[in-house]
Amino acid sequence: MTTSASPRLVTVTGATGFIAGHTIATLLGRGYRVRATVRNPDRQAELAHLRSLPGAERLELVAAELQRPGAFDDAVAGADAVLHMASPYVLDVADPQTELVDPAVNGTRNVLASCARQPSIRRVVVTSSMAAVTDEPGSDRPLTEDDWNTRSSLTRNPYYYSKVLAERAALDFVRTERPGWDLVVINPFLVIGPSLSPSLNTSNKIFVDLLGGQYPAIMDLTWGFVDVRDVASAHVRALETASASGRYLCAGETISMRSVVELLAEAHVPGTLPRRGFDCAVGNQLVKVSSYFQPKGVGSYLRTHVGRVPRYDTSKIQRELGVAFRPVRDTILETIADLTRWGHLPARATSAAVA
Repeated sequence: MTTSASPRLVTVTGATGFIAGHTIATLLGRGYRVRATVRNPDRQAELAHLRSLPGAERLELVAAELQRPGAFDDAVAGADAVLHMASPYVLDVADPQTELVDPAVNGTRNVLASCARQPSIRRVVVTSSMAAVTDEPGSDRPLTEDDWNTRSSLTRNPYYYSKVLAERAALDFVRTERPGWDLVVINPFLVIGPSLSPSLNTSNKIFVDLLGGQYPAIMDLTWGFVDVRDVASAHVRALETASASGRYLCAGETISMRSVVELLAEAHVPGTLPRRGFDCAVGNQLVKVSSYFQPKGVGSYLRTHVGRVPRYDTSKIQRELGVAFRPVRDTILETIADLTRWGHLPARATSAAVA
């Protein structure tokens, strides 16, 4: 792999995020100095997992407010590269514009504007999402980096909409402002895996809900999972590889809800797994009807994902960045063990059967 000269200092936004934490750990492990932004550096308990990382003597935590213009000027000063990873990730909100779109879009513009004022920066890597590629997976061909989600809105999958607008804002900024650095974008699918902190990642919560009896039946849902450690590696490779350019789909294998339930049952994972099978044509219709009685974000997600199997081509990230993806079943079982370790899953419960 052809790499550029190793940056001496890398700025990471949104340090308390699930992916960001692992990326910071990877950067420190490779000898970088890291300056990472948080809302309040004085929150010792919330940041203890970062300050205890190997190599944390090279980690500086600084305050920055995502939507305040100029807030990132000090954070990116003197940096060789910037990883912009700060963005809200939640399906259900009361006001999608102010809680999702504004922070994602304005935050991206503010970070990039600060970067444009720093001549030392050579590359900016933005964490986007497969949500910016599609919000209704399943088509006659695999999705590639050329595909864009054109269907989401403030009322249809608003989180997806925020990711589309934020990534578009980044591309528009580079096109109009012509900064002295180049832009690379990573588009992960559902990110799961061990957590560095006690907080519960939104994607990992799928397993907590699945084992906690929150799903009344096995639905015809198929997830595209990717290990958080692979996503972190992809970000670091994107800043190190001189020839890296454009977008990179970052996703491992797909796996159905039924296969996940079977895997957890076979592994004798404690919990209350769903028994009834709704993963059929009639079940899909029942799920879609019942989705209108769910919170708006969840309902919109179900209507656009049930009965559909994601298909995507990740050859670009494997070929150009050398990223290899962990087997999804291994990651799921490691995630379950980690969720138990942090107390999100009970160590002892009644193991459920599968229909």
